[in-house]
Amino acid sequence: MTLLEFVKSLNLAIVILFTLLYLYQGFYIVVGLVRRRWTDRYQPKKLHRFAAIVSARNEEAVIGELLESLQRQNYPQELLDLYVVADNCTDNTAATACQAGAFVYERFDQKHKGKGYAIDYLFRRLKEERKDVYDGYFVFDADNLVDPNFVSEMNRTFDRGYDAVTCYRNSKNFGSNWISAGYSIWFLREARFLNFPRTLLGTNCHVSGTGFLVSAQVIRDNGGWPFHLLTEDIQFSVDCAIKGRRIGYCDKAVVYDEQPTTFRQSWDQRLRWSKGFYQVDRKYALPLLRGCFRGGRRGLSCYDMFATVAPGMLLTVILFLLNGVILAACFTQPPYWAQRIVDVTLGFIASNLWNFYVGLLAYGMLTVASEWRHIDAAPMQKIGYVFTFPIFMFTYIPISVVALVRRVEWKPIYHTATKKLHEPS
Repeated sequence: MTLLEFVKSLNLAIVILFTLLYLYQGFYIVVGLVRRRWTDRYQPKKLHRFAAIVSARNEEAVIGELLESLQRQNYPQELLDLYVVADNCTDNTAATACQAGAFVYERFDQKHKGKGYAIDYLFRRLKEERKDVYDGYFVFDADNLVDPNFVSEMNRTFDRGYDAVTCYRNSKNFGSNWISAGYSIWFLREARFLNFPRTLLGTNCHVSGTGFLVSAQVIRDNGGWPFHLLTEDIQFSVDCAIKGRRIGYCDKAVVYDEQPTTFRQSWDQRLRWSKGFYQVDRKYALPLLRGCFRGGRRGLSCYDMFATVAPGMLLTVILFLLNGVILAACFTQPPYWAQRIVDVTLGFIASNLWNFYVGLLAYGMLTVASEWRHIDAAPMQKIGYVFTFPIFMFTYIPISVVALVRRVEWKPIYHTATKKLHEPS
């Protein structure tokens, strides 16, 4: 086989592999578009008792608004308790949360940093104090706001027997700039074209950082919250898929959160996410692959989860680099063959970058169009940021490379966007 034939065969094989791996998500898009008006008419048999838990580090500027929105729920207040872990705080987060009506626990541990450790700490404290009397636990970030019907809608879905439930994740600050809009479109896409079709088709959804509900039985079975990787939410979702636990999605339960607006903050956060995905790959890749062959809902859930955590961006980078190496090596070939190899490799790289941009642009257009009335931003902002969304995603390329070789630790992202649900943007 000549070098030219090798290059063509390699590139074609990779394209076919990626197409087959993610083809099922095209079906998700169709389902999300066709069935988007579906309404859950299930009537819950029980109003469950819940605890809302928040891990907060120096969040006095925003945590009051979250707790206020939780106290205004259209749900019996005696069935919803609020807990805050003031995690290594140096400000007045604890006092602010206490004044807002939450039970507050202060934690100081510079060795075990991160949301996963803080949540686990709270679960252990509740067990020690015999306060673990709840049916389920909501997990929020301090910058969140929740719709007044959030708890009642989540209760409706939870009552179906799910082990965990995730929600519709929206943003407080879509229109701040292209960075916050990039995040917002990504999470709206996840809700509409991934989790919504998943729940309709009976496969597992994935929890996404905040605004999710986990049953008390899962906490008891796990002996707390043993998910301490940099992406503890994905780790939990993978663990559920492998063990056959069911994660549902509630389309009517809406949580709003503040997205980063500076590239430095965004870089640090997504670097942590990318590193966390690598950690999950290393720990769970083989169990997930084995789970794919179990068949039924469990098998589909494992496959979906495997495709989600697969390092697709890194593999794409490696492929581009390999083409670059071949491009450099081709100059050892006769001029005629060298030119043909240059044409093939450069054409492959250029076409894939273009297809990447166009594909993400189309995905962004579909997302913004379908969720138009849910996006709190001016019409021209909604349209304009669709075109910057692929650029936002392109920045994942260097992030995925750096995450592979760099040690990454959890870093807090400080929030300042105080906003009521009734306020215009």
